[in-house]
Amino acid sequence: MDRQKHIAQTVFRLVSTRVDENCCCFVEDESLFGPDHKIIYRHFATLYFIFIADSAESELGVLDLIQVFVQVLDSCFENVCELDLIYHFDRVNYILDEIVMAGMVLETNADLILKAVKETKKLEQEGSTFGF
Repeated sequence: MDRQKHIAQTVFRLVSTRVDENCCCFVEDESLFGPDHKIIYRHFATLYFIFIADSAESELGVLDLIQVFVQVLDSCFENVCELDLIYHFDRVNYILDEIVMAGMVLETNADLILKAVKETKKLEQEGSTFGF
């Protein structure tokens, strides 16, 4: 727990102190994750979306992934904010699972992701128990 707290605090400090107009969306901190990892982030309004990726991942691909994630969240919550992420964390996790699962990108088409989310919401409203 202490290590997780330290990592979260350090990453937030690194990212939040950068001036968006003068900096790119990539940060490296070898003391946290080693020389093979990068912190890739995007700042939207008051929200920071941060991914940690190794050198095998494309930085621009991860930025695109963040863009799709935010676009889907924005469509689902109509101008997503911190409270949406806190009170609907289950839906946010489901959306993230539609995009990435087990470290592999499954889908980057926002329309298909939104369709899956709407279908799941419809099933929830119908009270479906998935055959149980």
